[in-house]
Amino acid sequence: MTSATDLLADAFDRVREAVHEAVKGLTAAQLTERPDEKANSIAWLVWHLTRVQDDHLADAAGTEQLWTADGWYDRFALPFPVSATGYGQSSDEVAAVRVNSRKLLTDYHDAVHQRTVAFVGGLRDADLRRVVDEAWTPPVTLAVRLVSVISDGLQHAGQAGYLRGLVRRR
Repeated sequence: MTSATDLLADAFDRVREAVHEAVKGLTAAQLTERPDEKANSIAWLVWHLTRVQDDHLADAAGTEQLWTADGWYDRFALPFPVSATGYGQSSDEVAAVRVNSRKLLTDYHDAVHQRTVAFVGGLRDADLRRVVDEAWTPPVTLAVRLVSVISDGLQHAGQAGYLRGLVRRR
């Protein structure tokens, strides 16, 4: 029988696959194209979904984010505070997410993914009931947090895939 943690790991694998497909073969310029001045770019979407996953999983695991622990903040060299995840960013801030290649995005995402599946793989079903955020009513359990990160990741990866189609048609 498949466990809950096996299902969660599979879902995170699907986010990773969608991220790789969305950026495959694109240039740095294509990654930062936006359909209009208010829209997100592929680079921003992938950076944001990876930052959220890194932030939320590190918090749940009680570890430092890879963003700082492994120097991704310095490699990306974005004009944001180290704590920025993209949540609530302005159009100008979205435009500031520029990368020199898709490899930077996928390498960061792969590092976060690897840590994520290792963390999820070490969980037991009982661990999923642990409350990780009491700021909500009802309080957020680890299971709910993980599903939320997966949902956010799949939505943003899907948006990036849609933008990929627009960019490639131009």
